[in-house]
Amino acid sequence: MTDTGLAAVVREAGRRHGDSELYRTTDGCTLTYRQLDAGSDALAAGLARRGIAAGDVGVLLLPSGPAYALCYAALAKLGAVTAGVNERLTAPERRACAEVAGGSLVIGTRALLEGTGIESGTAADELVVLDLPSAAGAGAVLHAVLSLGVEGGAPGPLDEDPARPVAIVFTSGTTGLPRGAVFGGRQLDAISRIDGAMRWGGGGRGLSSTSFAHLGTMTKLPQVLRGGGTSIVMDRWSAGEALELVERHGVTTLGGIPTQVALMLAHDRFDATDLSSVRLVALGGGPSTPALVREARRRIGAPVVVRYTCTEAGVGVGTAPEDPDGDAEESVGRARAGVTLTVRDDKGEPVAAGQVGEVCLASDATMTGYWRDPGATAAAFTADGAVRTGDLGFLDDRGRLHLSGRAKEMYVRGGYNVFPQEVEAVLEEHPAVSQVAVVPRPDDVMGEIGVAVVVPAAGREPPTLEELRALARGRLATHKLPEDLLVVDRLPRTAMEKIDRRTLAGLVAPAP
Repeated sequence: MTDTGLAAVVREAGRRHGDSELYRTTDGCTLTYRQLDAGSDALAAGLARRGIAAGDVGVLLLPSGPAYALCYAALAKLGAVTAGVNERLTAPERRACAEVAGGSLVIGTRALLEGTGIESGTAADELVVLDLPSAAGAGAVLHAVLSLGVEGGAPGPLDEDPARPVAIVFTSGTTGLPRGAVFGGRQLDAISRIDGAMRWGGGGRGLSSTSFAHLGTMTKLPQVLRGGGTSIVMDRWSAGEALELVERHGVTTLGGIPTQVALMLAHDRFDATDLSSVRLVALGGGPSTPALVREARRRIGAPVVVRYTCTEAGVGVGTAPEDPDGDAEESVGRARAGVTLTVRDDKGEPVAAGQVGEVCLASDATMTGYWRDPGATAAAFTADGAVRTGDLGFLDDRGRLHLSGRAKEMYVRGGYNVFPQEVEAVLEEHPAVSQVAVVPRPDDVMGEIGVAVVVPAAGREPPTLEELRALARGRLATHKLPEDLLVVDRLPRTAMEKIDRRTLAGLVAPAP
């Protein structure tokens, strides 16, 4: 048999990896590879009795973990499309995602349905409320999920169709309606190939702290299943618990957004934690500063790689463990094999090395489009089919990509463009700075000026504005230096753990 297609991979993983743990939650619930296969068979049979078939959309309002994985696998075995909704979104945001998906089926817990109005609305033809027990073992969770299924049942045969949609991944953001990026079997296979993850075995132990509705699980579940490793699923991420879990479970790959790794390094129990099991640190989902990469490599004692993509592109660029140290410190690496990376001007034309433009990515892994939104789909692609990421950056003479920030984050001071990410990378090197974000404030004279929003390092007095300017002077042009300072306990974040710059703009706005 072939091992392509999510449904086929679920079956083969159950056969190969059997009773090995696929997921373990922090409250002790586990799911084995065999349980995923058998359980999703039974659940698929039950959903088929409810009329769910190939091409239908199932919306999941479920916490990340075994129940989510079972439902996703079951829908794939029916040829249905799974639209996962991030459990960390607000109730109105969750409802908006469900309405965009327009699913035939919604499966949700009472807690995540509460306040959405879905139970009394028309977000789906069929609504299933799943009563998941809290702090329960695998048996209780399986029983709750399989109460929807047919014991010993299995779905009927499914024709292979690589173009059939498998997943709808909602884009993150703080404004506007959500958009659902669509990925089919062909894209999931391409992502595995580009990641070099078509082989069976070799998986280790990792922490899973992002929503299963995110691009990671929704498009990379096949390669996770092939690997045969174990993911420790965290309900709510905290630096202290993450450190404890790494030590207790012998985590081999420490992945996360840069902020999470920075908070672990700053935690007071870091030096007392045994991290000798860690073989690789992988940073993605946000910008990494040179200082963070160097510190993580030195203190964790493992290679550090960085990854960059956007939801719509599926996969993009990155560094490898064997690359020179400077690659991960100075850039986000080179295009992965099978990915075409270009930087373009506002007319869609490639720009010269060293010139800032919009980063564009093309590969077999890119989304087919936004769900039921042809206008937005057309705007997301260049004329020759590359995804427009909305990020600004430039290529150096070695083909490495350097990010300058989001196009919408750039501001203009006195006629000169300022890219916050460039300024933040310098300011974060101040020893009294734990985290920093630079956001613009309207100014009557200059148009806009930069405000440094700083979280002080533990046990240190906050830096002064002049100290920050002195650090950056000589490395940044004068128009890029911050002109005001705001000290906060923490930076606001979106549901996807990215800096919420919209909220920050409100914090630094001039008084009315």
